[in-house]
Amino acid sequence: MPQKLLDVLMLGRCSHEFSWPRRGADGNFYQVCLLCAAEYKYDWTTMRRTERVEHAKPETGIRRSHGREKRPSWTPRARRLKLDMPLRYRVNKTSTWFEGVIENISQSGILFHGPQALPVNALVEMVFEMPEEISGQKNSNVVCQGRIMRAKDTEAVQQTEESIVLAASIVDYKFIH
Repeated sequence: MPQKLLDVLMLGRCSHEFSWPRRGADGNFYQVCLLCAAEYKYDWTTMRRTERVEHAKPETGIRRSHGREKRPSWTPRARRLKLDMPLRYRVNKTSTWFEGVIENISQSGILFHGPQALPVNALVEMVFEMPEEISGQKNSNVVCQGRIMRAKDTEAVQQTEESIVLAASIVDYKFIH
């Protein structure tokens, strides 16, 4: 990592390691390079970065706005990427890991199946391979900090044991190198 940072600062080149896609104030999605802070537009329909965002130079005059910005009362759900990928999860700061399977992943979180139910609002740690469609790289493992939003018991179709469906929002994440 220090060598990558030196390359960015001294040589002006970057191998780009992108953040999770975010939604800007204008409603459009973008990704930021964690090394050089370059911003790129992100298209959720194709799940790809498009073009680099060039920021305009700030104006020197002082501007005051007294109007309030109207916020939408309804926002559409984030687009889901269907997967069948293994993950490991545990309650934060505990030693017992559980094996699960990711059903889908989106900008807002992860839906996965596992053997252990967790209480709603529990902080959870998840380790899995980030899909190439999101990270732009193969074999990019990630550690996510999340919060359990929903938990539901379901009877597995071809198994006799019960499986728990968990939905977790992503609070923070870090790529493992």
